[in-house]
Amino acid sequence: MNTNFGTSIFEPIALTLAKKNFKNAESHAIAGKYISKNAHNEIQKIIDNLTTATATPDKQREIERIRKVCKTGKMEKVKLTNIDLLVENAADELFLFDIKTAKPNVGGFKEFKRTLLEWVAAVLSSNPSAKVNTFIAIPYNPYEPKPYNRWTMRGMLDLQNELKVADEFWDFLGGKGAYQDLLDCFEKVGIELRPEIDKYFSEFNKQKNFNSVTNT
Repeated sequence: MNTNFGTSIFEPIALTLAKKNFKNAESHAIAGKYISKNAHNEIQKIIDNLTTATATPDKQREIERIRKVCKTGKMEKVKLTNIDLLVENAADELFLFDIKTAKPNVGGFKEFKRTLLEWVAAVLSSNPSAKVNTFIAIPYNPYEPKPYNRWTMRGMLDLQNELKVADEFWDFLGGKGAYQDLLDCFEKVGIELRPEIDKYFSEFNKQKNFNSVTNT
């Protein structure tokens, strides 16, 4: 269900909001097809240093390290994870989002980081002077009303420059207050569709109980 919410609800809503407020917006975009050998090596060094805690995340510094080598060494063809949402503002600054609908597992942060850095390298391989930002976006706070539990990501992600949660994400795309407006819309739809939702989960639970009895 989390996956379905991401692809069928969150991504289209995010794209619609972004189109109203940015010069360009697209979903399922491709960062690029090539990354230089030296950029790949630099990304691995960054990941290794963060993993061993010999460095702390600093996205701007990491981007500049990649920028210095983005056109040096053999250009290697790559097939990267698609960008869930790409937006470009009036100043030609790019913002690339990987939308995570479920609460991420601690073990996945290293690969999330690699994806974000590889997007940077791919963009810079074709335009070394590009202004590029890459983020993990989490559309809602599963801990609400408590603050989102960010500490598990602190060693791998630059929390200020690589993570947007709930209102940070939606208000960035749609302007201040966009997140609260969306919550109100979801609540209204939930109330209206409550009978259908209850019926669906009732059937789901019946099937789950049947499978449990059958397996025993």
